[in-house]
Amino acid sequence: MPKLFDIKFPGGCKSLPDGFWSAVDVWIKKPHVVNKRLCGVKETDSKDVDQDDLRLLLHDLELFTDVLLFMITGASAAHEADKPWSSSVRTFIPKVNCYGTNLHKEIILKDFGRQRVTFIPFEEDAEGKASLRKGNIYQIQLCNQDCEEWSLELFALSVDSWFSDGVAYPKLPWLSSDLLPKLVRWATECRSSEFRSTLSLLPVEKYSLMYQQLKDKYKAMVKVWPEVTDPEKFVYEDVAIATYLLVLWAEERAEKGLTARQSFVDLGCGNGLLVHILTNEGHPGRGIDVRRRKIWDMYGPQTLLEEKAITPSESFLFPGTDWLIGNHSDELTPWIPVIAARSSYSCRYFVLPCCFFDFCGKYQRRQCKKSQYKEYIDFIAEVSQVCGFNTDEDCLRIPSTKRVCLLGKSRNYQLSDEPEVEQQRAHYIHSRCTAPGVTVQRSDVSNDEDCCNGDGSCNGTPGSSWGAGFQPRDRVEAVRNCAALPRDFVDGVVLRVANALLGMTAGDGEGSCRDWNQGGSLSVSEVAGLLGQETLRLLKKECGGLQTLLRNNHQVFRVEGGRVYIRDWREKMPFRVDVKRKPVTPGALKTRLCWFHAHHPQGCPLQAESCAFAHGAHDLRPSTRPLKKIKNEAF
Repeated sequence: MPKLFDIKFPGGCKSLPDGFWSAVDVWIKKPHVVNKRLCGVKETDSKDVDQDDLRLLLHDLELFTDVLLFMITGASAAHEADKPWSSSVRTFIPKVNCYGTNLHKEIILKDFGRQRVTFIPFEEDAEGKASLRKGNIYQIQLCNQDCEEWSLELFALSVDSWFSDGVAYPKLPWLSSDLLPKLVRWATECRSSEFRSTLSLLPVEKYSLMYQQLKDKYKAMVKVWPEVTDPEKFVYEDVAIATYLLVLWAEERAEKGLTARQSFVDLGCGNGLLVHILTNEGHPGRGIDVRRRKIWDMYGPQTLLEEKAITPSESFLFPGTDWLIGNHSDELTPWIPVIAARSSYSCRYFVLPCCFFDFCGKYQRRQCKKSQYKEYIDFIAEVSQVCGFNTDEDCLRIPSTKRVCLLGKSRNYQLSDEPEVEQQRAHYIHSRCTAPGVTVQRSDVSNDEDCCNGDGSCNGTPGSSWGAGFQPRDRVEAVRNCAALPRDFVDGVVLRVANALLGMTAGDGEGSCRDWNQGGSLSVSEVAGLLGQETLRLLKKECGGLQTLLRNNHQVFRVEGGRVYIRDWREKMPFRVDVKRKPVTPGALKTRLCWFHAHHPQGCPLQAESCAFAHGAHDLRPSTRPLKKIKNEAF
């Protein structure tokens, strides 16, 4: 059998051979992490097979002989030739169905004795008739030399007849250049994820089919998206979330024998696209958000969206609703299991946490051994458990780093125990809101008049709030990208940092670039050390803080790799070849004063006619550009 490629492991790798089988399992169970044209696979349970079983599987005596020799070459006392293999079958699920009713599958044979795994592809038509892809049989083997050096080798039964379509049948060079290096890395790292595999609670083949249908149906939204947010990210992300819920609910109906479509309420619905899709697909529901979005007017009257501040209270219970949804619901996230539990015994929830909020403010970390994200997911799971839910966790397939969702599909107590469980909920929420170090979201928090008694305890009457420290976000979101800071404050910070950079090379003379002082460089943390505590306190309230302020003043500074430099406008600005550069708008030239002309000891390095900024008031022009939209949408 021809060896196509081999790759050596780094020295001292202690994760082998177990790490090899962990890496192989990733390729078997989750090939979509490498092959982006796949949605996933459906795998049968593994079972042991011997030579007789293999002969029956292959149906071809000549092929059986070739495959058997391919698999047992190098048999040793450690593994007899007739020892059984661990066998399973996986069915490929392409992102786009290009095979019609035919199913593309692989028989996978693991040989633990010789540390090798063999892949035998075949196709199955609608009638169940199978035909083997004889030319695409390949094998991956872990080799050990002198008990110290390890390598990974790739073999093919027949190189000349190899077929590739880039989906179920990858190219041989791709297996060598892409798959094998990843297997080596996975085997070396041998790390287990903090979270479950993607779509672990759903049949992947149904998800893939539904996603393609919805993507084709709603992809036109990308072209008419009126918000300032990235249309491709938000449209396809909401299509994926809608797909997940629709498949989940279809499985629930089949399991419970239901015919009616589940109803829902999306709390903190943002742009409302998820509500629009779920409604269009036959599920009665509505969305509520504190701020109306421009895109709401495009959906039509059948998509019910309400502009209303949501405060966890008796006024916001939904006893007739099947599911509550929290998609990046921010400060409402920990409250959604509570609201679902108190709405009715049959109410379920789906929540996709993003920003880290507790019941009455920002979430405070308590464990340093976990990532902050994992700790927060565990906190929401704890809330769900206390609220009485059997809690499921899954990982969505969306273009976001925050992809873990939690579901409460059933209760862990009987309806008759509701008063006792409610007492546990109330005590838990109270303990979280009154814990030492807990701070509310804003200093000007004001509660409803009927929220609490004078001692801070809740009335529990209809309309009252459950969390004394909870404050819904403002109807108009404050701009926190340093753009609203006082101009004098910003100018003072810029001048101080620039003078410090220029002072680092002020005496260089001839050594400086073309006799114009470009200054030195400082790390962002070193720049922070130049500023007073009050200045840093104000900057900390802004998104991105000091680094955002420096980047906003790109006329003066260049921030790269965590270091700050003086910008030299004589040098061409670097750009990636795959990024389209927007040409300078003529209406933007000379509309702002040149900082270097006014503040640099040697003035601007460019002549006035060559500089995009005005060299004095006489050079200043009125701007003719349309006002830019402020990107302050929150979802």
